[in-house]
Amino acid sequence: MENILNIIQIISAVLIVILVLLQQRGSGMGGAFGGGGAEGYSVKRGAEKIIFNSSIVVSVVFLGLGIVRLIFV
Repeated sequence: MENILNIIQIISAVLIVILVLLQQRGSGMGGAFGGGGAEGYSVKRGAEKIIFNSSIVVSVVFLGLGIVRLIFV
């Protein structure tokens, strides 16, 4: 059982890295330091929305597996 949890957690960690790297960056580092105030609010659509929601789901799975391994193993 412990090996299965380890494998699933490793796979979810790799998926988190891939999904975060696939997300587009709007203005690069300029937005982090206060630049780019003219962009306004943008709505995620299509593949960008799927990747964003998938990264949230995989992150919750990764966190849940970590808690399960901490409590039961």
